[in-house]
Amino acid sequence: MLKAKDMMTKDVITVKPEATVEELARLLIEHKISGMPVVDEGKKLIGIVTENDLISQNRRLHIPTIIRLFDAYIVLGSGKLEGEIRKMAATTVGEICTKNIVTITEETSMDDIATIMSDKNIHLIPVVRDKVVVGIIGKADLVSAMTREA
Repeated sequence: MLKAKDMMTKDVITVKPEATVEELARLLIEHKISGMPVVDEGKKLIGIVTENDLISQNRRLHIPTIIRLFDAYIVLGSGKLEGEIRKMAATTVGEICTKNIVTITEETSMDDIATIMSDKNIHLIPVVRDKVVVGIIGKADLVSAMTREA
């Protein structure tokens, strides 16, 4: 059974949280990748940023619905509004990246990786050792590994 270390991309392109959104876009295009880990000075993982994060900056803002019930006003969907506004106004990678990251180790099996990608609807998973990024696995890496094993 193949493991993450057998299929991961080892030469990982990373970005610092203080990089601008424009620099991020240039890196994604230049390297023809869909996302990258966000790391601190010690190469420790602090987030992940993808094309979707850039795209979400340009989407329409959803204004919450307000319902009046007797003398009270009830706001529906307001919990996400502040986060949406913050992401839309972001100028640095640290402001738009996802900080709640799913990671795996080098020993994670191919079946587990496929399950994580499918269940959590994610397409890019950092491989870490002691919180330091040592690799990354995308959908293409997984599909390629599946065809090699077959």
